[in-house]
Parts: sequence; C-alpha cells; structure tokens
Amino acid sequence: MRAHDWSTTSLGPRETWPAALLTLVRVMLNSRQPMFIAWGADRTLIYNDSYAPMLGERHPAALGRPFFEIWPEVRDELGALMDRVYAGDPVHMDDLELTLHRNGYPEEAHFAFSYTPVPGDDDAVVGLFCACTETTRQVLAERKAASERQRQQALLQQMPGFVAVLREPSHIFEYVNDAYVTVNGHRDYLGRTVREVFPELADQGVYELLDRVYATGEPFAARALPIRFAGETQDRYLDFLYQPIRNDAGAVTGIFVGGYEVTDQIRSRAALAESDSRYRTLFESIDVGFCIVEVRFDDADRAIDYRIVEANPAFERQTGANVVGRWVSDFAPDLEQRWFDTYGHVALTGEPAHVEDRADVFGRWFDVRALRVGDPAARRVAVLFTDITERKRMEDALQVLNSTLEQQVFERTAERDRLWTLSEDMLARANYDGMMSAVSPAWTRVLGWSEAELLSRPYATFMHPDDMGPTLAGLAQMGETRQPTRFENRIATLDGGWKPIEWTVAPEPDGTNFIAVGRDLSLAKAREAELASAQEALRQAQKMEAVGQLTGGVAHDFNNLLTVIKSSTDLLKRPDLPEERRNRYIGAISDTVARAAKLTGQLLAFARRQALKPEVFDAGRSVATISDMVGTLSGSRIKIVTDIPDEPCFINADPSQFDTALVNMAVNARDAMDGEGTLTITVHPVSVIPPIRTHPAVRGDFVAVCIEDTGAGIAPDQIEHIFEPFFTTKGVGQGTGLGLSQVFGFAKQSGGEVRVQSTVGEGTMFVLYLPRVAAEVATPSTEPEPLVDGHGMCVLVVEDNTDVGTFATQTLAELGYVTVWATNTEQALAELAKEADRFDVVFTDVVMPGMNGIDLAHKIRRDHRDLPVLLASGYSHVLAQNGTYGFELLHKPYSVEQLSRLLRKVATWQRRRRIVG
Repeated sequence: MRAHDWSTTSLGPRETWPAALLTLVRVMLNSRQPMFIAWGADRTLIYNDSYAPMLGERHPAALGRPFFEIWPEVRDELGALMDRVYAGDPVHMDDLELTLHRNGYPEEAHFAFSYTPVPGDDDAVVGLFCACTETTRQVLAERKAASERQRQQALLQQMPGFVAVLREPSHIFEYVNDAYVTVNGHRDYLGRTVREVFPELADQGVYELLDRVYATGEPFAARALPIRFAGETQDRYLDFLYQPIRNDAGAVTGIFVGGYEVTDQIRSRAALAESDSRYRTLFESIDVGFCIVEVRFDDADRAIDYRIVEANPAFERQTGANVVGRWVSDFAPDLEQRWFDTYGHVALTGEPAHVEDRADVFGRWFDVRALRVGDPAARRVAVLFTDITERKRMEDALQVLNSTLEQQVFERTAERDRLWTLSEDMLARANYDGMMSAVSPAWTRVLGWSEAELLSRPYATFMHPDDMGPTLAGLAQMGETRQPTRFENRIATLDGGWKPIEWTVAPEPDGTNFIAVGRDLSLAKAREAELASAQEALRQAQKMEAVGQLTGGVAHDFNNLLTVIKSSTDLLKRPDLPEERRNRYIGAISDTVARAAKLTGQLLAFARRQALKPEVFDAGRSVATISDMVGTLSGSRIKIVTDIPDEPCFINADPSQFDTALVNMAVNARDAMDGEGTLTITVHPVSVIPPIRTHPAVRGDFVAVCIEDTGAGIAPDQIEHIFEPFFTTKGVGQGTGLGLSQVFGFAKQSGGEVRVQSTVGEGTMFVLYLPRVAAEVATPSTEPEPLVDGHGMCVLVVEDNTDVGTFATQTLAELGYVTVWATNTEQALAELAKEADRFDVVFTDVVMPGMNGIDLAHKIRRDHRDLPVLLASGYSHVLAQNGTYGFELLHKPYSVEQLSRLLRKVATWQRRRRIVG
C-alpha cells in the first residue's frame, strides 16, 4: 500500500485521507482476518494481506480500484446490500453463495461477512468496513458428506434383499429398508433394540449370534436358517449376513444385517419331486414329441454336441429311433451346426426359441419349441417338436405357385394341369360376379361336393355367413391393388359341416377372373386343439398339486391338535395327579377340541359344504369393523377408502362367511396392486342386479358391497375363469385359487351374486350383491340357559356311531333325562310305533345309512306333529344345500352345555305347544 500511487485514485494522496479512513486502515492492516474497506461514492477498494487470496489473480491490480470494477460478476448480489449499508443500515450474513471469476474461470464461493457503515464528519456514510471469512471449503465438504449419506441410504433402499443397521452392544436399530419391513412385518424399529422389537426370538439363538459378532468382530453368514415369528405357525427360512461395522480406530460400533427370505424355495423343493412325476405322466401321454437334451460347449462357449437325456414315447414315434442317452455326434454326425447354435443359445441365455427348420441328415422338417430347464449350469434344454415335412412340401409347392401364378397360367399350362389334378390344395378359377368356372378335384376330396354342384351355384352360398364380410373385403382389396392377397374363412361340406380354409387369391390380367388356392386347415386346427388340451392337462396337474398342498396343511394342523389331546389324555392317566394339573389337562383337551371344530368349520365353509348360520346384521357396520383388519393385510403402502351410507343396510347372511368373502376380495386386490395403490370399499342399496354372465337382470332390494383396486387388472380371456376353484394367475406358492371361489359360493348360497369388471392396466372392481331385509327383522334371539336337570324327560336318541351314542346317553342320564337308544332310523320308527307319547323329544344324527336324520325328522313332523326333533351333524351336503328345514341343529363336536341348552329350547317349545293345544 505504501508503494501504491494513491494520487491516481479517487482517494487522492495518503496525506489527504480523513482520520476515520486512516484509523480503519491501521485496524485492518494489523488484523489477520480477511478485511476490506470500500470508500467513497465509487466504493474504492482497500484490503489487507489476508483478503488478497480471495482476489486470486486480480491481486494486486485491485488495490485502489472501484469495488464493482474488480467484482463485476457480483453486482446483482452485493449491490443492493452495499446500498443498504451506505444508507446507514449494517448488514451481516452467515452464508452467501457467489459465482466468482477470480482465477480466470467461474467458480462457486461461499462467504460469512458483516458490512459496517462508516460515517464522515457530517454523519453521512462515506464508506463501509467489511470483516469476512470464506467458507467455500467447509460448505462443499458438508454438502459432499450429506450427498454421500443420501447416496448410501438410496443404495441400501434399492437393494433387492433386506437390510438393517444396528449400533452399540445392545443392537439398536439405526436403519431398515422397505425389504426388511416386508420380510419381518411392520414394527416400531428405529431407536429400539432387537430384543425389544423381536421378543419371540429369545430362544432361537439370534441374540447370541449378534452378541458374538459384536464381541469378536468376526462376520457370520447363514443359509436357510429357520426363524419363527410371533403369531406364525410355521418356520420361515432366511439367508443372511451379520457384518461388523468398525470406526476409524478399528473398534466395532455396530452390525450390518443383510439377506434374503428363501422360504418359498425351501418349501418348493419338497413339492418338486411329486410335481415332476405328475408332469412326466402328462408328457408321456401327449402326441407331441418331447425330449430333454444336455448341450456340450467348447472353450469358446460354442455348442458342439448334445445328448438326449430323456424323451417321451412320441419322440420315438416321430423320429423312428430310440436314442436316449446317446450323443448326437454318435448317431447323426452330419447334423447342421445351426441346430447346435439354437439349443446352445437357449441353454446359455435362458431365452426360449421357436423355429421351423430342416434337418438334412434326417431329410425332414420340424416345428421346434425349446426352453431351458433346471439349473442353468446343467446346460439342459427341453424340446417340443412336430414333424412338419409334409406341410412344408405343400407350402413350398404353394409358394412356387403363388410367386409365379401369372406366369404359370400363361406359359406352363401342362404343369398347371398336373398340379390342378394332383394338388391336395383346392384350386379354382372364379370371377368377381360370384361364380366359379373351374375347380380342381381336391374340392371334391376335401369338401365332398361334385364339380357340377360347385360350378352351378354362387361360391358365396358355400361360405359361412359370419365369414362373408372378411372374404368380400379381401377380394375387394385384390381388385383395387391388383396384387395377390390371403384370407381365411369356413366352407360348407357335403355332410353339413364346416371346414376352415386358408385362401391365396391372385387376379388374372383380364380384370374379370381370378385364381384361388385353398388349403384345408383342419389338421392344423386339430393340432392347435391338441396343444390347448395339453396345456389344460398341465393346468389340471397344477390344480392337483394345490390340492396336495392344502391336504398336507390340513393334516399338519390336525396332527398338532391330536398331539395335544393325546399328550393330555396320557398325563391324565397318571396316578396321584394333582387337581390343579388335572384341570389344566382337561382344559387343554377342551380348548383343542374347540380349535379342531373351528378348523373343520373353516374347511367346510371353504368348500361350500357347511350349513350357513344366517343372521340379520348391518352390512355397512360389518365393513367398517373389518376395514382395520383389511388395512393390516394390505400393508402401509395401500390406501384404504371406505364409503358407507348413514342408513343401515340390513342383510340376512352368515356374518362369518361375509367377513371371509371381504377378506378374500381384499387380499386378491392387494396382490393385484403389488402392495401399492388405493383400495376402495363402498356399501350402498340397489334395486337391480345387472345381467351377469348368462343370467338376465334381477330386480329387487339388494345391498351392493363394492371392492375396487388400482392394480394390474384381469385379462379378458381370464374373466370367465376367475371364480373356478383352483384357477389362479399368481406364481407358484402365491395362491391356490380358492379365495374367489369361496366368494362365489357364499354369494350363491346366500341368494345373491358377484360381478367383476376389469380393465388391464387400470384396475378391477368386484361387486357382491346380497338380498336386503327390513330393519325390524333384526331382533336377536336370546339363548336359553343350559338345562341342568332333565326332570325325568324321555329322549329318543338316534345315533349309528357307538362311541357317540354311548356318550350322548350317558350325558343325558347325568343331566336327569331318561333315554332310549336306536342305532338307526328303522329302530327309531319301531320305537315310535310302539308308544310315541312316552318321548318328549327326538335327538337324531343326520348322516346315517339308509334313511338319514332329515328324512326321519320330516316323517316325525308328519306323523307326530307335537314331538320336537333336535338334529346333530358334523357335516351334511343336504344341510349345506337346503338348510335345516326349520329343525334345531347341534353341530358336532358339541359340549354338554350346548346339548343341554338346545334340549331346554326344544323342551320349552314342546310345553308351549301342548299348552296351546
């Protein structure tokens, strides 16, 4: 500054500088903090050594020059601020972002500074004093650190497996991704320990593994480790890794958890062997050739040979040889390389292939479909093939005819006549007025009509009426373009049937006539039907597999229940058993029987073979009650919207089956939305059920429960199958296809209907219609108290099962009843014939050989009108279809309390009838 010629600046020589300026200069020069002074109207710049690095290459030329002449690029950002300071208002900013050109290129810079106004002798502001700090490096470092944290979390979130980060020795959750929540369920994770979040894992070794990894710093990996979560009856299997997290000093501070759920894979292995045997039976019965080949590759991964691992009987019929176990190089050494390339590409990439090609070594053409099977490392390919040699011969002949038709008509008459006579295709010459002038003998061979019949009638009379439009459109197109064209229609046969014919028609030069070549598609259509039949057989096999899975699950559950009962009865046999334990074992037996009865009821309802228990209830209130459970089933990413009217909508139906139908439709909607979307449930009264499937519209009072999703929708060709039992579009292990079948059966049994409307890519709406009833009908009946003393009332017990009959009679005797036991309906009728008046009530089983219990009850109602009947049944298809016909029904297994309560009810009814009579 001393060497600078200040006389050339607006400040003038230093000797003329005001005292305030000189004081500020001395303060600034003695400070190590970056500072500058902007003085005068042009804001001349004076700065200290610490500020010089901020100027870059503009130092030292910036000294004594106007501020915005040095910093023109920041005039917009700082001009207004300086104007405020010159107006007497100090300015302070902790972070100001500027784009500076101080080193010859634009760069982002950040500053923290304060502008202080400096007054002159007349108190007017003559300059500003700035103390500043450049914070560019700090801001960029913090931004980079934040970006890195966001990138790491984004990577963890996008990982296909589940991920969690635990910290401290107590294993506190610091982070979980969505996949972790999907596998382990929605819980309160963050800030809580593993022991707090998963108390059910206390005896499964998980806590100990985590403690060992944290203490030793050694990672732990597991394959298919069984885990049992709370509320689940089966183990799930996980592949996972516990990786210790270390700080800069190398000390363990936490654990990284990552892995995948492999439950479906483990459970699928067990079913694979059985499934394989069923599929083998299917493929051995089809007429299409099938084989599995193992491909051999050279060092350059080029297929050079393949071996026939297995083949079905149709393979040998079509190839004429049994070559299972042999390499192609042994029995067909000259096979073209393109066959190896095709199978090799399928084996390496997994991409299916469909080719029609000729194998010169066999002298035949084949239609081949190939797809990879099994472990990719095994390099195995499944091949479905059909010998199409004869078809290709005819197509080649037809192609030659089509490509040179005009030339053949005029230049090769002899060849035409031979082809005309011998061709399997139907050849004809016709005009645009609708008549044929010549037909080949193939017409008679294919259709049965004589040449005279064909030439004497317009060709339109032989066409199927529905095909007239496309045929005339094809002829019109040929007439306009003067080019050959193709179309397909159905032609009548002499015996009254129809044959599908593919036509190639070409105009003649005269503009009046055209040549037509027709190929019979009956064989091709039959093969298509065979393929469809094979696909249907495969679907049936898959259904049977689902039935097997269901049967296995039922057997598993019942074995668990029987284990509890068996163990309890064995313990009750011990001598000197304390009363407290005896009561506990008896309670366990009672509770287990109740669970078994509930499971049986669920299975019968599932199969629509259970007598419904209709009650009058408000459908809207039931939907509102169950919506919370639907939300839990659907997950947090699915929004549940309900629209329930203020006016009650009463229906007379089984409330349990109603709730099950709602849950089945909701779960179906959740799967269609892949866990994310909107599920809307509405309830409203309607006066008509629209036409559904083949049924006309039905008018009346109904309640419509509508469940609408925003999922993938249902393809039109699948709509008519979705209510079929075991039909499903989901992957293996994701559904047996029985949910919507239950909805359909419940609706039908309840006198209603179910309708589905779907648009692919937009969503699906299911509407459940149930008959509406009047509100006053909804009066719950009060159950009578159990009857503890029969007072000598006489009961005719009709039961063919010895154990059940013994139990029933002994139980009734304990309650003070007198019993007579008949083991079948014939004995019961004989007892009634002797003296019916001695009996106060008949207690009969439903399912018995000969006359069943319902028929017996009807006969008693006719012959002994005042004698009440109590039915007992564990299952009856007659009850499932027609109800109880007004008789009281006791469901097996029943308790003594249930038996006594219903006996009191029918006994009270009997006394009331006799008093009235």
